[in-house]
Amino acid sequence: MRREPTEIPTARHTVPGENTGRPAQVDAVTADTGTVAASPIEKHPSREGPALQENIEAIKAWEQSLLHQRSSAEHFSDWITSNAARGSVLIAHVVWFASWISVNNGWIPGIAPFDPFPFPFLTMTVSLEAIFLALVVLASQNRLGQQSDKRAHLDLQINLLAEREMTAALRLLSDIAAHLNVEGTVTPAQLRDLVKNTDVHAVAAKIEETPTR
Repeated sequence: MRREPTEIPTARHTVPGENTGRPAQVDAVTADTGTVAASPIEKHPSREGPALQENIEAIKAWEQSLLHQRSSAEHFSDWITSNAARGSVLIAHVVWFASWISVNNGWIPGIAPFDPFPFPFLTMTVSLEAIFLALVVLASQNRLGQQSDKRAHLDLQINLLAEREMTAALRLLSDIAAHLNVEGTVTPAQLRDLVKNTDVHAVAAKIEETPTR
C-alpha cells in the first residue's frame, strides 16, 4: 500500500508590535531534518555601544587627570580622610584610651602611672589630634568642593551647547515643515518661543526674583 506523506505541522508566531498585516512565521520543525529551527525575530538593540563607551572613557580620563593634578599635601590629606573613618582606626583609639586610663589609674600592676587623673597629657594629645584632623578634613573637602564646581561648570557648558543644537534643529524642522506645507500640532506662537536663544543671565535673574517659599 502507498502511504501518503505526513504533513509536518509548523508553529506560527507573530512578532509583537509588527503591523505589516502578515505575521512572521517560524518553522518549529524542518521538513528534512526534523530539528527545531531558530527564530528569526530580531532582538532589541542593546544600549551599550561605541558612543557610550567613549563617554565612559572620557569621564574616566578626566577624573584621573584631576587626581594626578593633586599636590603632595592634598594627596596626604585625602589619604588621612579616607582612612580616619575606618573601623580599625576606631578600635585602635578605644584600645589606646582604655590602656591609657587603666595604666594611669593603677589598675595594671607593675606599671607606674605617668599621667594621673584628670589625664592632662592625654587631653592635650587628643586635642592636638582633633585640631590637625579637622584641618586635614577641611583641606580635603575644599579640594572636593573645587572639583565639584568644575563638574557643575562642565555640565552647564554641555547643557548650553545642547540647547543651541536643539534650537538649530527646531529651526531646521520648522523650515522643512514650511517648505513641505505640513501642518503640525505645535502652534506658531509656541514654535517662535522655543526657537529663541536662551539668555542665561535673564534666566538666572528670574530664578532669583522667584520666592522660594
